[in-house]
Amino acid sequence: AGARLGKGGGYSDLEFALAAEARLVGEWTVIATTVHPAQVVEKGRIPMTAHDFPVDLVVTPDEVVATAGGHRRPAGIVWDHLDPDRIAAIPTLQRLRPP
Repeated sequence: AGARLGKGGGYSDLEFALAAEARLVGEWTVIATTVHPAQVVEKGRIPMTAHDFPVDLVVTPDEVVATAGGHRRPAGIVWDHLDPDRIAAIPTLQRLRPP
């Protein structure tokens, strides 16, 4: 369905959200990831939150899979999912944070 798991911490989602805020990426941007075949799981097995960016393509050594979709992309940064320490640690977030 396009849900994915990363290493944790939400850094990939935050990088994509920053690019979305800058209008460098959007609904027209294809998001792909490479995985080992053992990492592909059934639809619905990976939880998604409002700040998660789903993938459109999953690439293994043997195949390219177009995901079924069903998950909405965030329009940009989901500010209420960021704690003050994360914002303080990333200068770009400090500059973009709404008043």
